[in-house]
Amino acid sequence: MRVAIVTVGDELLSGDTVNTNAAWLAEKLTDRGVSVERVTTVPDAVADIARVVNEYRAEHDAVIVTGGLGPTHDDVTMAGVAAAVGRDLEPHEEAREWLLGEGGYSAEGLVDGTTELPARARMLPNTEGVAPGAVVEGIYVLPGVPSEMKAMFERVAGEFSGTETFTAVVDVAEPESELIDRIHEVRTRFDVTVGSYPGDSVRVKFTATDRATAEDAAAWLRSRVDLVDDA
Repeated sequence: MRVAIVTVGDELLSGDTVNTNAAWLAEKLTDRGVSVERVTTVPDAVADIARVVNEYRAEHDAVIVTGGLGPTHDDVTMAGVAAAVGRDLEPHEEAREWLLGEGGYSAEGLVDGTTELPARARMLPNTEGVAPGAVVEGIYVLPGVPSEMKAMFERVAGEFSGTETFTAVVDVAEPESELIDRIHEVRTRFDVTVGSYPGDSVRVKFTATDRATAEDAAAWLRSRVDLVDDA
């Protein structure tokens, strides 16, 4: 399964808020064997949301959009998603009933627009907040508040799946540029994907569709490099 993540919010682009949602979602999806192929942040603008979501839904099995849900002036994500799929925003009776019932809100306490979703969308209840999410044409719209987003994603996590992968990591005490030949050879010898991430050391990560292959590749490299523990 191929998935794109779109996070919405001017505060993310300005650096006022750290985009932890994208990292959390990418990790959870990867753990389920899903291939996360795009992570994009867009401003609180209907046209930008619609353009990016429309592009990604044509190329991926699903698109997850987070942030910008609610009735305030800058909560325009639902309008952007509705525009992307060519549907109107309209009051969603199931969302209203859930908020008045299980949500514990009064009709007078609901701000206008809170329950508006794209026409014929499936409502996702927000057990940690107010604004409901939605699923429409493979687009999953989740809140931006991390606790709300996580709880809502867990309700639909079973709808995301792929080939399970396994990883093994080697921390190398050599410059990344000196590892080129050995990384090339290990990729030739083993059916693995290799990522190298320099920092205080070089973290070499092997990913394979079976645990033994990932571990064998890591062992092969480990015997041919200076390890951090040995430095």
